[in-house]
Amino acid sequence: MASFNTSKQLKEEFVSNLTGSSFSKIWALLSIVPISMVLRHLTSSFCPIDCYATDKSLKKDDDLIGAPKNLSAYFATLMVDFLFILIPMTLFFTILADWAYIGSFLGFMLFFATAAAKRFGSPPDLEHRIHSIRSFLTSYRVSTMLITCFCILAVDFRIFPRENAKTETYGTGLMDLGVGSFVFANAIVSRQARNIQSMNWKSALKSTGPLILLGFGRIVSTTGVDYQVHVGEYGVHWNFFFTLAAVSILTSIINIRPKYCGILGSVILIGYQSWLIRGLNVYLLSNERGTDIISQNKEGIFSIFGYWGLYLVGVQLGHYIFFGNNSQSASRSNKAAFIKTWLLGILTGLLTLLLDRHIERVSRRMCNLAYVTWIASLNLQLIGGFMLTDYIPGSKISALEEAFNRNLLASFVLANIFTGLVNLTTDTLSTSTISAIFLLLGYTFCVSMIIGIADFYGIRLKFW
Repeated sequence: MASFNTSKQLKEEFVSNLTGSSFSKIWALLSIVPISMVLRHLTSSFCPIDCYATDKSLKKDDDLIGAPKNLSAYFATLMVDFLFILIPMTLFFTILADWAYIGSFLGFMLFFATAAAKRFGSPPDLEHRIHSIRSFLTSYRVSTMLITCFCILAVDFRIFPRENAKTETYGTGLMDLGVGSFVFANAIVSRQARNIQSMNWKSALKSTGPLILLGFGRIVSTTGVDYQVHVGEYGVHWNFFFTLAAVSILTSIINIRPKYCGILGSVILIGYQSWLIRGLNVYLLSNERGTDIISQNKEGIFSIFGYWGLYLVGVQLGHYIFFGNNSQSASRSNKAAFIKTWLLGILTGLLTLLLDRHIERVSRRMCNLAYVTWIASLNLQLIGGFMLTDYIPGSKISALEEAFNRNLLASFVLANIFTGLVNLTTDTLSTSTISAIFLLLGYTFCVSMIIGIADFYGIRLKFW
């Protein structure tokens, strides 16, 4: 039944029938956030604020770096992180989007200049190298989450370029990276990638229970307030949380060793792509829907094959690049990982160009093979960029990154709640440029501070 909510219809039309941007423009725009984060790492030694204790006995696992000393110092540190990381992202993703190439170039130049200045000071020590793998993987995962959290609200404002929003059928937009990058980021550091015994299907079903509840909660909340939902993205009832739960359950049911995950993932992806070009793509991209649950949610259900294949490939890449050579020294292991990351990033990028031109164009909606290789390529290049800090002395991960890393999914849920509240209380399509900028800055500030304060008091919400 059609909605009589005019505002809802206008917002749905505002994010419909979009064709995306170029590969190079997305790469330039995407690089702004990691450049800002790395520059913050490089300047960390110049910041007089010390909000963490250095008692290494507190490091009982990878999730604990140290104990915060006092709230005021910690809050000040978060403010500096916000200025370095989130303000540039807000500006370049909106009013300065046309300056993406220039901003990216200047950012790289500033990075190399700062890195050179610090490099001449003192060589990187062994402890820095030993802990760098965890650090740059943390930075990479947080960068994808920060971009996702910002874009889910920014896309509803006119200052957010339409070319960066999600594409309707084929093409690439900045927001098309979101769900694929989230799946890949979880795969590359998963229990399977680290060769830790995986959960059986019963344990997986229990652990994904919160995801399923979140999925149903989203259905109930969006329906209850007549919130805008673009049906062509996942279907009538399906959403991102159901996709994550499905991937987790399938991976636990078919449990194989990490070095074979990529083979299984490739078989699934090639088989799925063959099915697509033999007519499934016509069915999935059609606006016609039946009354059965599969037809109503065809995009979300069938794209599970693509996301599952992406997850399995990510597992093997994580094991091959980062976790499969524990016997090597830290410096040799990091150097080998750096080379592998960039080589695979470039190769998957070339493969994406071939698939996009000769097999089927990139499509997030179907999660086809070209989309999977595109996601793998950009994410590997992101990781490779963060790995450059391994060769620079004195760089430290920011407090904001640590806070988000410990509550990744919780930060996404919180961002969704704030996004809904802003849309229900504000006519985003009529908001002026200045008002939109301040609303987005206020939104990112609130999400960051809440996640940061929660981390300060030891609140952890991890279940996948």
